[in-house]
Formats: sequence, C-alpha cells, structure tokens
Amino acid sequence: MGVKFRPLHDRVVVKRLEGEEKTKGGIIIPDTAKEKPQEGEIVAVGPGTRDENGKLAALDVKAGDRILFGKWSGTEVKIDGQDLLIMKESDILGVVG
Repeated sequence: MGVKFRPLHDRVVVKRLEGEEKTKGGIIIPDTAKEKPQEGEIVAVGPGTRDENGKLAALDVKAGDRILFGKWSGTEVKIDGQDLLIMKESDILGVVG
C-alpha cells in the first residue's frame, strides 16, 4: 500500500484493522455500536528523533508491523481516500506477533 505521505520525526501512519463483526455468541454488531479497534498496521514511519548531540535515533517499529495503541491515540486523517491515524511512536503500546 503506497501512501503519498511521509511522517516527520518520531511519527507513524497507521491503518486501523477492522474489529469483529459478530460476538462469540453469533450476534451481529451494527457499525454504530462497534468500538473503534485499537489494533492497526503501520504504513509509513518517520526517520526518528535527534538526541542532545544531534544523532538520529531510529524508531523501533517499521512499515508492515501490527501494533496495539491506546483508545484515544493519534489524529484521524484521510489520505488518498483512506482513513488513517498519525501518532507518535510513544503512543504505541506494543507490536503484535
């Protein structure tokens, strides 16, 4: 997936992964009742941050990583018709898998 957007510093662009459509009991959840998923795939990463000496510190995540993030993390944007999130690396709770 090619996004025509390059995040700066320690920011990443994330595509939310869709949540479950049904409960374990088989009840279909309507879109209005679904919670937004807190899992996503990184589609672009910034170059990293600079330390006190000006040395570039690369990010621990890369494009293609599946991540978990906080419920209210990031800024929702629409790029090339896709709903994406832009967030700082520090908002990421961990990498899945």
